[in-house]
Amino acid sequence: MTDPDQPTALPEDPALAAAVLEIEAHVAGDGWDQPARLYALVDTAELVAQEPALAAAMAIDGPGDDGSFTPIEQDGLPHGQALEEALQSIAWPDSVSGCAAVIERLVLPPGVDDDIPDDPTSAELFAREHPDRQEVRMVAGVTRAGASYCALRLRAHDDDQSVVNGTELVPGLLELLHATLHDTPLENP
Repeated sequence: MTDPDQPTALPEDPALAAAVLEIEAHVAGDGWDQPARLYALVDTAELVAQEPALAAAMAIDGPGDDGSFTPIEQDGLPHGQALEEALQSIAWPDSVSGCAAVIERLVLPPGVDDDIPDDPTSAELFAREHPDRQEVRMVAGVTRAGASYCALRLRAHDDDQSVVNGTELVPGLLELLHATLHDTPLENP
C-alpha cells in the first residue's frame, strides 16, 4: 500500500529500468532454482551500428528508443563461486554502458538475526529450514553514469503484477555491480 503523502520513487534512468524489467521477465519464464546470471548492458544504437550481424541474430533491426539498452547474457559463472565473489574480479570494457545480475536468495524475517549460526553451513541450513523464510529472485542493474534499478519477485507471489521494483532495493549488490564498471578488478595474490 502506497502512502499518498510520500513521493513515488521514479527510476533515474528509464532505459535502465526497462532493461532490468526485461531481464526479470525473461528469467521468470525459466522458472525457479536457477543459477546466478550476469548481463552486459550495451547501448542499442551502438550495437546495431557496430555489430549488425549480432544485432540481426538478436532480432534487433533498429536502434530502438534513443538511449535504450540491450542486455547480453554472459557465460556462466565459475562453478561453485558465488556471484558476489565473482564480481570482485570483473571489469567491463568501455563499450559496456552498464551491467545487471540475477540471483535467487532465501530471505528471513526481521528479528531472527541473533538466531543465525556463525558457521556458514549451519547458517544456510538454518535459513532453508526456517518456517518464515521467503525465496526471492533479485535483478539489479547499474550504469556507468551511476543509475541503478532493481526488480524483486517472491516465489510465494510468483506473478508479474507482484514484482516489486525501485532504485535501491538491493544496495549491497548494486555497490558490487557499480564497482565492476569503475574499479580495477581485485587481483588474486
